[in-house]
Amino acid sequence: MPTVEYLNYEVLDDQGWDINDDDLFEKAAGEGFDEEDYGSLEVNQGEYILESAEAQGYDWPFSCRAGACANCAAIIKEGEIDMDMQQILSDEEVEDKNVRLTCIGSPATDEVKIVYNAKHLDYLQNRVI
Repeated sequence: MPTVEYLNYEVLDDQGWDINDDDLFEKAAGEGFDEEDYGSLEVNQGEYILESAEAQGYDWPFSCRAGACANCAAIIKEGEIDMDMQQILSDEEVEDKNVRLTCIGSPATDEVKIVYNAKHLDYLQNRVI
């Protein structure tokens, strides 16, 4: 069963950390954040990451659940996520910036690390509902 290690983008902002830091997850592990902001989820095969987070009782951001806005966007730091058809992200955002939508994204590798709540990034702001 794939495991998704996650970190809330707002934590980066609060801590003054950069999304491109290689040791984000090592730093987060030592900070004692609550489970909503940092932790890991086991995601069933074919299950969307957002669904899995909700099943654990987390209140992650979303709006449309159909890949048509950027509310649920996350940045992949490690691993890979397969996405169903989406219309909102550019090829550059998906391929170069590693943006994925958690409402239609499932882990494609056994271990994935994401920064969720990435809707706060400047280049995604205009697509948040």
